[in-house]
Amino acid sequence: MKKSFVRRAINRLLGLLARFVPGATSLRPAIHKLRGVKISGRVFIGDDVYIENEYPEQVEIEDGAQITVRCTILAHTRGFGRVVIGKNAFIGSSCVITAPAGRTLRIGEGSVIASGSMISTDVPPGALVAVERPKPVARVTVPLTMQTNYEEFAVGLRPWDKIR
Repeated sequence: MKKSFVRRAINRLLGLLARFVPGATSLRPAIHKLRGVKISGRVFIGDDVYIENEYPEQVEIEDGAQITVRCTILAHTRGFGRVVIGKNAFIGSSCVITAPAGRTLRIGEGSVIASGSMISTDVPPGALVAVERPKPVARVTVPLTMQTNYEEFAVGLRPWDKIR
C-alpha cells in the first residue's frame, strides 16, 4: 500500500480541513470520502474528529453512524488494520478507536460508545460500552507543579488503599 508523497500530503491536508470546516452531515463526510474513507449513506462527523491519515481507505463508516467531537480513529498501529463503524452506531466525545495490525475492528450496528472510551477490540451490535468512572489510585504528597520534577512527584505518591 505504498502511496506517493503527493497523495499522502493531500490526504493530510484534506484531513486537517475536515476537522474544522462546518457541515457535520455534509461537507465533512464529503471531504473524508475524497480522502478515501468509505462512507455509505448519511453520517454525522463532529468537530475536530481525526480519521486515519496514512490509510483513510481502511476506515468504513456505515449509514446513520455518529462520531461526535474530538474522536480519534486509527487503522494502523505498527502495520495497517481496518475499522468498520456499523450502521446507526454512536461514538461519544473524545473516544479513541484503534485497530490492531492485520485485523478488522468492528463497532457493531446500533452500539453506543460512551465518551472517553478507548476501543481496541470489537464491540458487539447493540452494546453500550463505557469506561469505569474515575477513582483515586494514589495519594499525592508532592504536588506536580511547574517547578516539581517528575521523579520528586513519583516518589511522593502513596497507594490510595493504605490511606483511609
